[in-house]
Amino acid sequence: MSKLDVEVDTLDRHVELFYEDAGYGFPVVLSHGWPFDHGTWEEQRAALLDKGCRVITYDRRGFGASSRPQGSYDYNRFADDLAVLLQHLDLRDVTLVGFSMGVGEIVRYMVRHLGQRVSRLALVSSIVPSLRRSADNADGLDELVFLRMAADIRSDRYEFASRFTDLLFEGDRESTVSEAQKRWIQSQINDASTEALLACIQLFQEADFTSELQNIHVPTLVVHGTGDRIAPIAATGARLAQMLPVCVYEAYQDAPHGLFATHAEQLSANLLELVRTPPTVTLPAATA
Repeated sequence: MSKLDVEVDTLDRHVELFYEDAGYGFPVVLSHGWPFDHGTWEEQRAALLDKGCRVITYDRRGFGASSRPQGSYDYNRFADDLAVLLQHLDLRDVTLVGFSMGVGEIVRYMVRHLGQRVSRLALVSSIVPSLRRSADNADGLDELVFLRMAADIRSDRYEFASRFTDLLFEGDRESTVSEAQKRWIQSQINDASTEALLACIQLFQEADFTSELQNIHVPTLVVHGTGDRIAPIAATGARLAQMLPVCVYEAYQDAPHGLFATHAEQLSANLLELVRTPPTVTLPAATA
């Protein structure tokens, strides 16, 4: 296992991204969700390595051990950071896995960088196509939800971290996540940049990836919990699966948003099955 820092030359400045690269087999790159860091993938990372994969996890700018540049948080920059990481490691035939906000980052990468180096996608607990309620997304979240989150972070970000961690696993009937594990996950939120936390909430409120999904034509796994109270499945995962041309849809019964922990073994098994999928690409139909 190696722990390295890579200097990423982005549109505006040099940004240092922290990543871990281990193993020697099929490359799997895991993009974490908001407001956490790469550590949330601990269970899946171990399972993938055990089955002979090469696994790369990293911290998004503003989170974990990566740089925290001022005024530099949007999906284009996140996608560009990912592109430079893939190029830096010269990865090919990659399986890209995104959790929650990481799904938006991956979708933007696939469009903005034409899906280069990527053969398969896994989109877990997605916030895509969009989170905000609209005429096209009646099951989305009301604008007041985002405003309240931002206000709570400004008021007491540590209290917000505690409540958000509880919400991450709310509805987990078997209580599979220990209090110690919750405290560890909460510590990731505590360590994030306040500016990055607030900027990403604005992105959640504004972003709509509906028009971008038609450009994705690689085998894709969509995983979502029916009990998700952060990104309701009817507004996100279910709609996402309908919009993708090459998709396997797994709805985990009663699973919460944080299914990377509550359903770790099941998710790892689904990811391993995806990694073994032949890297075929379905092209869009020709137009007259």
